[in-house]
Amino acid sequence: MKLEETILEGVYIIDNFNASDNRGLFAKTFNKNLFNENNLDFEIRESYYSVSNKNVIRGMHFQLPPHDHEKLVNVPKGSIIDVVIDLRKESKTFKQFISVELSDKNKKSIYIPKGLAHGFKSLEIDTITVYNVGNEYYRQSDYGIKYNSFEFDWGTVNPIISERDNSLESLNNFKTPF
Repeated sequence: MKLEETILEGVYIIDNFNASDNRGLFAKTFNKNLFNENNLDFEIRESYYSVSNKNVIRGMHFQLPPHDHEKLVNVPKGSIIDVVIDLRKESKTFKQFISVELSDKNKKSIYIPKGLAHGFKSLEIDTITVYNVGNEYYRQSDYGIKYNSFEFDWGTVNPIISERDNSLESLNNFKTPF
C-alpha cells in the first residue's frame, strides 16, 4: 500500500495492495500501521456502502462539528469520479477541489479528513461505493453543499440526484464551521 499526496492538505489517494490468481482477487483497503506512519489518526467507527446507477451524483456531504468525521472511500465494483472540496477556512486550499477516479480496476481509495465535503458520480450501472468513517452518523449534524455550486464539471447533462441533494445550499451561501 502506498499513499499519494494531493493538493488538498490531508487528502490522500491510496494505492491498495491487491493480488489476483485463478481464484479471483484479494485486496487490502486499510492498514493501521500505514496510517500511523503517516500521522493519520483514523479509527473506523462505522462502515456503509451504496449501490448506484450510471450518472447518479451523491453529494457533497459531510457532518458538522462536533460530529465531523474522516472518510476512507473505495469502489470494489464499478467506477466513480470522486470529488472532494476543502471547507476549512484557514486552509491554503479553502474552496479548492480535486477529483479522482476510483474503480474496481485501479483498486484505489481516497482518505478524506474532517472539514471537507465529499461526493461522487457513478460511471457504471450497479457501482458499489464503500465508506469507512471515523464517527457515528448523527442526523442533526448531517449536512452538505449543492453538487453544482462550485466549478466542477460533472460531465453529465441529466444526472440522477436525490431530492435532498438538490435542496442543499450553495457553496457561496454556506458558512463553514471548519
